[in-house]
Amino acid sequence: MAGKQKLNEAEKNAFHEETIKKEKRQEILQTEFTFNPNRRRKCSSSDNDPYAQSAQIVEDLQKAHLVPTMEYSMPQTSSQEIGWWVANPLIPLKSNDKTFHRRNTDVTK
Repeated sequence: MAGKQKLNEAEKNAFHEETIKKEKRQEILQTEFTFNPNRRRKCSSSDNDPYAQSAQIVEDLQKAHLVPTMEYSMPQTSSQEIGWWVANPLIPLKSNDKTFHRRNTDVTK
């Protein structure tokens, strides 16, 4: 605490104002909104059949537990692009290909 000085009210306000200006530079106003059609459900009083509702819930739960590669044909986000083709590589690896396998030598044993 010896090297730090306490700020007076004017300095605190200036620091706070500068922080807000920096935050506002990065702020993006979202004006377009969409709803996910897979999440929408009809909710009406005429749906009194509990078996139909439970079947729909079971179907939704099964779909929610799918791996993204099973649910979508292409990656939906940039994060998914990184590992999308790992499960199904574009070029299949040959089982007898020894190119990348380690070889044991007297030094590495």
